[in-house]
Amino acid sequence: MQKDNPLFEDMARLMSSVAGTVAGAGREAEARMREKFREAVGHDFVTREEFEAVRDMATNARAEVAALRAELAALRPDAGPAT
Repeated sequence: MQKDNPLFEDMARLMSSVAGTVAGAGREAEARMREKFREAVGHDFVTREEFEAVRDMATNARAEVAALRAELAALRPDAGPAT
């Protein structure tokens, strides 16, 4: 029965370590590129969740304004349509 070769074990550990280092460097490079892009554009970007939350708030506000305009028109029929 042949035992595991320490050279192959060391090489496997080394390759695993290199793969982890390369992946970490890739993530760091991506973060730096995003930061450089934000600096170049000059804007901070919002996440999809933030955008959807504000969009929902605006939709609700528009519906509330329309309901209040209808209620006001019902109370003051001589005022005419609101713009």
